[in-house]
Amino acid sequence: MTTQDNEPTRIVIFGNSGSGKSTLAKHLANGLKIAHLDLDTLAWLPTDVPERAPVADSMLSINAFTRTQKNWVIEGCYSDLLSELVEQATELIYMDLPLEACVNNARSRPWESHKYASKEAQDANLPMLIDWIRQYAERSDTFSQAAHNTLFEAYKGKKQRIVENVNY
Repeated sequence: MTTQDNEPTRIVIFGNSGSGKSTLAKHLANGLKIAHLDLDTLAWLPTDVPERAPVADSMLSINAFTRTQKNWVIEGCYSDLLSELVEQATELIYMDLPLEACVNNARSRPWESHKYASKEAQDANLPMLIDWIRQYAERSDTFSQAAHNTLFEAYKGKKQRIVENVNY
């Protein structure tokens, strides 16, 4: 993915919760030695009850990241943020796994210390996350399958749709 002629590598990965976005992004970032940004780290306010940060604030953080990194992989499920970013991307990857694969991935994910204070706190959130994953096709919000399909179809550059778990 990195090129000999000094072209940047800028990969956007998106899809449902549990689809493997973070796993793939970490794999690519490590293998290509490029910066990685998980949009979950800036899309939410630090409140006890989850509340989205204003899109404009999240975009300021994203733009600060992309200004300081020539090569990057950015991942998340936020089509409202990603639609502002895809024009900078050199590749789009849509993690479009079946719902049950996403549920199984969510059940077996390791503790995400950047999101949860403990593994127990993460596990306590699992029933809500599984419900969220299963609503993917019915939702009409920025996290929905419809929004992701629109983002993918509109992109004219290099892109791929991944429809099954990939082992690294």
